[in-house]
Amino acid sequence: MEIYRYGNDQASLVLIQMVGDHELPNLEFEINEIQRMSDTDFQLIAVKVNNWNHDLSPWNAKAVFGKEDFGDGANDTLEAILKLCTDPDKRYCLGGYSMAGLFALWAACRTNRFSGIAAASPSIWFPGFLEDMKHHKIQSDCVYLSLGDKEEKTRNSVMAQVGNCIREAYAYMNEEGIRCTLEWNQGGHFKDPGLRTAKAFAWVMKTGK
Repeated sequence: MEIYRYGNDQASLVLIQMVGDHELPNLEFEINEIQRMSDTDFQLIAVKVNNWNHDLSPWNAKAVFGKEDFGDGANDTLEAILKLCTDPDKRYCLGGYSMAGLFALWAACRTNRFSGIAAASPSIWFPGFLEDMKHHKIQSDCVYLSLGDKEEKTRNSVMAQVGNCIREAYAYMNEEGIRCTLEWNQGGHFKDPGLRTAKAFAWVMKTGK
C-alpha cells in the first residue's frame, strides 16, 4: 500500500480513504469539494491498495463481473489502517467509493476506532455482507450511505440487488439507533465518484461533531 497525505497534518480530524490508481487524479477535486461543504479543518490520508478486489474484500467470493474473483485481504488491510490511527486526541473517519465503501462498512463492524463511516455507492451487494453486518453490528457513531438511482438497474443479477441491500442496511441501522442517512444520487455507479465521496465525508464530519 502507498500512503498519500493531504491537508493539515495537525488537524484533530483525520479522514482515511481507500483508493485505487483510478482515483488518485481526482483527489484534489474531492478535497476541494469537502472544504466547500464543511468548515472543519481536516487531514485526508489516501491509502492506495495494490489489488482492489483482494485488499478490500472481507472474504473470498466468485467474480460477478469480469473474470477476477474476490480475495480475503480486508483483515490485513484493516490492520495496516489501524496503525495510522494511533493518536487518542484525534477523530478518525473511514470512507471510500464502491468496494472501498464496502470495506469501510465492514471495518466498522470490527473496530470502534472510526467515529464516522462515509460509504459512497458501496458494493453492499457483496455476497453475505448484510448477514455479517447484522451479526457483528456497526461500532461507529454515524454512517453515510449513498447510491446512484440507476445502479440497481443492471442485467447483472448479483449487482442488481444493491438497491434492496442498501435499503435493508439503512433500515437496520435506524432500528439499531445508529445515526445514519441514505442519499440517492442521479446516475449509475460511475457518475461523479469524487463528488459523491466528498458529500459522504462532509456529512460524517458535520454529524459526528
